[in-house]
Amino acid sequence: MIPDTIERTVMINAPRERVWSVLTEPAFLGRWFGSGAPVEVDLRPGGLLVFDHGVHGTVPARLQRVEPPHTLSWRWSQGAAGQEPDDSNATLVEFTLTADDSTPGTRLTMVESGFARLGLPAGQATDRHRANSLNWPGKLDRLAADCEQLAA
Repeated sequence: MIPDTIERTVMINAPRERVWSVLTEPAFLGRWFGSGAPVEVDLRPGGLLVFDHGVHGTVPARLQRVEPPHTLSWRWSQGAAGQEPDDSNATLVEFTLTADDSTPGTRLTMVESGFARLGLPAGQATDRHRANSLNWPGKLDRLAADCEQLAA
């Protein structure tokens, strides 16, 4: 059976508006998620988001939900670099930001889903799930560090 979902939650010691900025602004997004170069982004539902993933090439994504400062989601291809995401090759990544009433911080929950529906052989879909599962903690740690450094 192909695992379908990855879910990670991190507490970030920064206000939700600051986390939203780091999550969505081109320079920050490129730093914590891409190769370091600013991303290209049309920040609206249906807008294009293009990441430079260095040796992995350019990866386009389509924004699904943009609801500042609460929810951001995109669909991105798990196929070849540069491939436009569609229903057969893409997973959905959704970030939800919640103010934490017990601290001045923000709870960020990331869910990536759709691996079981990819048009890939089962072994390749499982490998994508495994690789993404291993990569998300480091990416979310970088996002949190950027938020906390700038909030200080």
